[in-house]
Amino acid sequence: VTRTTSRGISTLSPSHVDYTHIIVGAGSAGCVLANRLSEISTNNILLVEAGPRDTMFGSTLLSWKLHMPAALMYNMGSEQYNWGYHSTPQQFVNDRVMYCPRGRVWGGSSSINGMVYVRGHPLDYDRWQSEGATGWAYRNCLPYFKKAQSHDLGGDDYRGGSGPLRVSQGPMENPLHLAFITAGTQAGYPQTADVNGYQQEGFGASDRTIHRGKRWSVATAYLRPVLHRPNLTVRDSCFTNRVMFEGSRAVGVEVVQGGVVEHVPTSDRVILCGGAVNSPQLLMLSGVGDRDHLRRVGVPVVTHLPGVGENLQDHLEVYVQQKCRQPITLYTDQQPFKMIQIGLRWFRDQSGPCGNNHMDTGGFIRSRPGVPHPDIQYHFLPSQVIDHGRVSPTEHAYQVHVGPLRPTSRGTIKLNSADPKQPPLIDFRYLSTAVD
Repeated sequence: VTRTTSRGISTLSPSHVDYTHIIVGAGSAGCVLANRLSEISTNNILLVEAGPRDTMFGSTLLSWKLHMPAALMYNMGSEQYNWGYHSTPQQFVNDRVMYCPRGRVWGGSSSINGMVYVRGHPLDYDRWQSEGATGWAYRNCLPYFKKAQSHDLGGDDYRGGSGPLRVSQGPMENPLHLAFITAGTQAGYPQTADVNGYQQEGFGASDRTIHRGKRWSVATAYLRPVLHRPNLTVRDSCFTNRVMFEGSRAVGVEVVQGGVVEHVPTSDRVILCGGAVNSPQLLMLSGVGDRDHLRRVGVPVVTHLPGVGENLQDHLEVYVQQKCRQPITLYTDQQPFKMIQIGLRWFRDQSGPCGNNHMDTGGFIRSRPGVPHPDIQYHFLPSQVIDHGRVSPTEHAYQVHVGPLRPTSRGTIKLNSADPKQPPLIDFRYLSTAVD
């Protein structure tokens, strides 16, 4: 491992570690791969994460903002565990700049998201198969969904009962949740018992990655249980500058940790698990992408691959908020003294309102005749989320999140410069098509 200090002095480390696999990004994909690949004793895995661990001194309670479900909004506006990206001005949304939170911590976005567990409709996977993705039909994917999952209601034809990812249905203790489902059926839509099971379409309880009052991130499910394995090394707060190449073959990564630049080799492969934003950014910083774009920003071209950073897709949601006629929303629990009271209860035994994300119900409907399966999704919340939680509610109100499931708008990820520390240019091109 070649090391370069901030003063530019190169040294050679006293020991050479032969990693067979280097995984960049300890998010959802990276944690799963670190777990599965380290099951093979002949593999030697290095997992590199730019953000911190999701625990403090080994305790999840000391990192309560990550593990208390009701505290999820704290991480949306904080840069401690969040890349905190912003889009370019969106041409079709009145040039608005959209906030784009992305997890930068063990577990990635599964450690800061809303914890709603949605698999997708079976026909989505069957469409993949029909478009050429052999082996990705729903019948092929369902066994892996079940293998990954341990549902609190137990296993059945669709749910898993013994997997590492704990999933539970919302308790629907707030009466507004039942009112929301009732409103859906009164509008002519069906009620469904399991949105991830036999029938997605309709209104019903949401599945959440919450277990016994705590967020069940992918780091909790897959990474922390295998940290004892001798063939798995995890480095946190370790930023990856680029993938190193010999010709067109990836042979290692250049990382920065504690002000020291290191070249870490691999004997087999580098696996990028940075997600929809960071993986294409890192590829382009490493010289893999459209040659004209790379040359414009001053990155030497390794491989001309113009598809890198193209075809970006995202679900734009609208929050419809309504003042509540009765004082039965979460606004009562959001008052300072009450927050202390319910927070202490959670620290005691992870029970009470702080042990829930409060998105207990949702719905899936079709936007118009002729659509073969639901293309609109709802999340209901007996509270308000204003500007990703960065603005506090001021009254009793509730809201529904509504957005398209299969948007047709396509955007791009581009480099801002050749500097790895500079955020990429994220252009979602929201609402750029008439159907969206």
